[in-house]
Amino acid sequence: MNRTLRHLFVAAALVFAQQAAQLHALSHLKHDVVKAQLGGKGAPPVGHPAEKCIAYHAVDSTLPGLAPAIDVERASLPALAAVTLPLPFAPRIEFDSRAPPRLS
Repeated sequence: MNRTLRHLFVAAALVFAQQAAQLHALSHLKHDVVKAQLGGKGAPPVGHPAEKCIAYHAVDSTLPGLAPAIDVERASLPALAAVTLPLPFAPRIEFDSRAPPRLS
């Protein structure tokens, strides 16, 4: 019971942390609009320390990372039999290439 409760708590924490990361990204929207209007020069600072952005960046894609953990049944294509085609002529044994002349 304790283990299940711990797993549910971690899952809920990840969901709420990702929601907070999305709200943090929306707080940058006004800054991004002003930056686009000014051509990226002379834009005002965001208004919060960079550590906050770095902390939210760590959880901004938590849930999409769990998608490969879900195993979905996939339909497989029928296997095709290997086909070997006969050669139209016999292969040559000798080679046409030559080495560079020997300098001695």
